Amino acid sequence: MRFISFTVEQEERFGIWYEEESIVVDLYCYYRDKGVDLPTLLSFIQAEDINIEEMRGVSEAYHLSIQDVDLQAPIPSPLKNIFCVGKNYRDHAIEMGSEKDIPEHPMIFTKAPTSVSAPGKLLSFSKDVSEALDYEGELAVVIGKKGKRISREQAMDYVFGYTIVNDITARDLQKKHGQFFLGKSLDGSCPMGPAILHASEVSNPHDFNLKTLVNGEVRQNGHTSDLIFDIPELIHVLSKGMTLEPGDLIATGTPSGVGKGFKPPKYLVDRDIVEVRIEGIGTLRNEISKR
Repeated sequence: MRFISFTVEQEERFGIWYEEESIVVDLYCYYRDKGVDLPTLLSFIQAEDINIEEMRGVSEAYHLSIQDVDLQAPIPSPLKNIFCVGKNYRDHAIEMGSEKDIPEHPMIFTKAPTSVSAPGKLLSFSKDVSEALDYEGELAVVIGKKGKRISREQAMDYVFGYTIVNDITARDLQKKHGQFFLGKSLDGSCPMGPAILHASEVSNPHDFNLKTLVNGEVRQNGHTSDLIFDIPELIHVLSKGMTLEPGDLIATGTPSGVGKGFKPPKYLVDRDIVEVRIEGIGTLRNEISKR
C-alpha cells in the first residue's frame, strides 16, 4: 500500500496509489464524507488509531486516475527538520575521505522543512549560491507514532513506512561554512516521494536496492543491508534524548557514487535529470535548473 499526496484542481488531497491499475483512492474525500477531519497525509499518519485494512475496501466512487492528479511530496510541509545520517555506508565514508572517516556513532544533521520538493518538479538553483551541487539518493523512514527512549527491539513498531529522498547538497557551502546545515537546506534540495510504502508491505527494510541515475547513467547502486547503523539503531539513538513524533522523517544515508566521489567531481549541471529508484517505493525523478 503506497500513500501519496497530490493536488486536483489546486486542491490538496491524499490517498493510496495502485500503480499497476493507474488508480488513486482519494482518502481525503472518503474521510470528509464520513465527517472525519483528516485534510493531509500528515494528519492521517498522526491519527495513530486508523485501521489500515479499512483502506483496502474504499468504494470505487473515490477512485481517480493517476493521470488526473499532480503528485506532491508525501509530506510537503514537515513539522520539523528532516533528520539525516551522514556517512552511513562504509564505501561512501571512504570516498568522502578515507577509512578514518567511517563513524563509530551515527552522524546526525538536518535539512530545513522548506527544502522539501515534489517528485517530477523542476528544481531551480542559483549559480550565485552554489557551483557544486551534488545528489545523494536515500531511503527515508517515516515515523508513525510518538515515542522517546525507544529500544532497538521496539523501534520498528514506530515506523509508518518508507519513502525516497534526494539529499541534494551544495558541497562548496559545506566547505565554506564548515558545517552541513546551509549546504543541505537550499530551497528544493530535498525532493521526496513519489510515495510512502506502508511498513506492513515491507518484510525487511534492510533488503532494498537503491539506484541513483543522472541522465540515465547509474551513479549509485547500493543496498540497505550495507547500512553501518541500521534503522532500529537510528531510531534508538535519536529517541534517547528527544521525542520522535508521527510524520518525522529520517533519511538513512547515501551509498557511494556521489558526484564528489569522482575524479574529477561530477556535480549537477543545468538540465541534468536525476532519478532515485527503490523497488516497491518507486522512482523519484527531478530535473535540475541552474541559472
